[in-house]
Amino acid sequence: MSSFKEIKVSPFTKFCTKAFLMITPEYKEIKKAKKMFQSIEPTFSTLPDMPISSIDIKGVNIRYAHSSLKDKPTVILLSPLPQSIVAFAPIWGILSKRYNLYAVDLPGYGRSEGGNEYMTFKRQGKFLQDFIDVFNIKNPHIVGPDVGMAASLSYVCHNSTNVSSLLIGDGPGAKPSQNGSVINKLEKSRFWRTAFGILGSEVFAYAGIHLGYVNYSPNQEEFNDYVLSYKGRIKTSTLWFKNYSSSIDSIQNNLKDISTPTLIFWGDKDKFLLPENVDTLEKIIPNTEIKIFKNCGHFSYQDKYKEFADMVINWIDGGYSKIL
Repeated sequence: MSSFKEIKVSPFTKFCTKAFLMITPEYKEIKKAKKMFQSIEPTFSTLPDMPISSIDIKGVNIRYAHSSLKDKPTVILLSPLPQSIVAFAPIWGILSKRYNLYAVDLPGYGRSEGGNEYMTFKRQGKFLQDFIDVFNIKNPHIVGPDVGMAASLSYVCHNSTNVSSLLIGDGPGAKPSQNGSVINKLEKSRFWRTAFGILGSEVFAYAGIHLGYVNYSPNQEEFNDYVLSYKGRIKTSTLWFKNYSSSIDSIQNNLKDISTPTLIFWGDKDKFLLPENVDTLEKIIPNTEIKIFKNCGHFSYQDKYKEFADMVINWIDGGYSKIL
């Protein structure tokens, strides 16, 4: 395991991660791709600055970032798992020069508070409505990778919204969901959810970055944030997977009625949620366009961060035309 050797982790974490990867069949392909595209040096020695703050929303402390740009389109970036809004630092400087830009750690993820009650698509979607209301946001473009995709879809499925567009991907949305072995373990096996809870956030984050990247190499600052984000609460975060099937059911019948212009993006080497999910979603959700990132893992917003930022800009400034 040569990747990420710049990140300081305990021998216990290294041992557990190596053992887990040995029984994860998808890792062989990811490891091969890493040798071709990834440097062991951090992609950013120091992360670009983000104006991170916090706010109380209905009694829950929420971490968010905001760069105000008046009279420009509003974009909301929703945090992924097992990461946080810090994962958007590589694209923040690019997008904040063009848009009224927000990023938010969804409750129970990143450094936001939130317990078991938030571990469903519907509850995350309801929070997104609360966030938009608190900041009086009008007609946003919502960028939702990973768990943020589920929150985005639930929000537009259960609310009469004024969302300008959705940019969603690398996450769950419809059945049949084409999952990698890790997602299947977390969804179907109480043993694996318990095991990750016992092993802790360092193993959870370290295993995730080994499987989620093909190009990008996170630095110590990023890794520390992810570890601290989930320290002592992996058990809570993985309840989202226990509710995975019923949560998809809660939006499945509404997807065909989505009228919001939707861009679906995916990494072609995503081994958490497989690229085959794009075909399913495209058939169900009307008014969609597709962007597939080549030689890209699950964390596409970082793994192809320049191309990802260009995608957002072309989509919003290009009036949703097929210029991707």
